[in-house]
Amino acid sequence: MEFRWTLRCSSPAMLKLDTGSPKRTEVRTPKVHWRMRILAISGSLRASSSNTALLKAAIAVTPQGVDVSLYEGLGDLPHFNQDLDGEAVPQSVKDWRSSLRAADGLVFSIPEYAHGVPGTLKNGLDWVVGGDELVGKPVTLFNASPRGAYAQASLTETLTVMSAKVVSEASVTLQLLGRPFTADQIAADPDMSAALRSAIGSFVAAIDASRRGR
Repeated sequence: MEFRWTLRCSSPAMLKLDTGSPKRTEVRTPKVHWRMRILAISGSLRASSSNTALLKAAIAVTPQGVDVSLYEGLGDLPHFNQDLDGEAVPQSVKDWRSSLRAADGLVFSIPEYAHGVPGTLKNGLDWVVGGDELVGKPVTLFNASPRGAYAQASLTETLTVMSAKVVSEASVTLQLLGRPFTADQIAADPDMSAALRSAIGSFVAAIDASRRGR
């Protein structure tokens, strides 16, 4: 299950962050001449999740010409059971795999539970360990709190083992912990929106380079 946002904005401009923002070099979002599709995946199922709000804000500031979908089906996936991975594979798993295959790149934003990756996301990844959905696919990690470093490192290791291309230069960390920002508020904040635009610009460039290098 996906929720698709329609993206509209003026032509991208050179971004320069204030000194109080996460440090990032100036990035111009490249113009791509093909319809790029990015799948955003939150590791939290909470309705008020800061990670989900972060991804929605990133969607809101993504430039025209790039389609971003927020995947909302992690909670529908059954517990991984290899005995079900065949003709009897559940439809929710088929949809998850199809969504991953259709995307040109993946953006993850996850909370940290006991220094680890949330079980719902790990379960989803378990369903594609034996497949090719992530092989060679550009992925990046957004973070709603600097305190999520252990989960980020764990997820990076898992994605690397699954042969995904982790684009570390497109990663961004915001400080949303304990601050109940909505997606609209994040997108409207000059510093946070600039950081997200810069990260998206880096990721779009990496996806385009990966496609041209095939």
